[in-house]
Amino acid sequence: MGQEVDLLVNYPKTKRNVKERGATKTEEDRAIARQFGKEFFDGERRHGYGGFAYMDRFWTPVVPTFQNHYNLTEKSSILDVGAAKGFMLYDFSRLIPGIQISGIDVSSYAIENAKPEVKEHLQVANATSLPHPDNSFDLVISINTIHNLEKEELAKALQEIERVSRKSSFITVDAYRNDEEKELMYHWNLTAKTIMHVDEWKTFFKEVGYTGDYYWFIP
Repeated sequence: MGQEVDLLVNYPKTKRNVKERGATKTEEDRAIARQFGKEFFDGERRHGYGGFAYMDRFWTPVVPTFQNHYNLTEKSSILDVGAAKGFMLYDFSRLIPGIQISGIDVSSYAIENAKPEVKEHLQVANATSLPHPDNSFDLVISINTIHNLEKEELAKALQEIERVSRKSSFITVDAYRNDEEKELMYHWNLTAKTIMHVDEWKTFFKEVGYTGDYYWFIP
């Protein structure tokens, strides 16, 4: 198995009132969010992002971390599973000119409204069945995406990431390390269907044969 490594260490942190968010979210809000349509990306804040627009301050400081960790060059190829509107891939292409980028997302709305510079490299697809041949990419990335699947489907997604990666992969998933973090995680959660203790995740990775790197989203 790969290593636990925080490659989002330079992603800007925002202050979160987690308990307030949990108190104001209903199951109806979660059901709307899980459709991953306009309401989730560009609708009301209680249904998701409350407006999902490109800002260079988010991924610009993160790309060099990935570049250094995986020795990415203009000859490398990457896939983003859960690419949304392609913001991260745009910054990869901007900061590593020539790198081959591809992305998939379950949301047709996100792909239709993707950043124009990378739209041609994105397609609608499910993480459980990636539309790519075996060993297609040097690096497969999935940030806060596959935990939106039920556990059985999540296992398939991890195996698909393994299949299309010829070298490296990195994922982040919703997790907790103690009871306090577990409570906060469930307050925060809007779309995830699979949330586990970090040790449960590591066991699960071994069971399904995921050998890539990983880290946690803990609010």
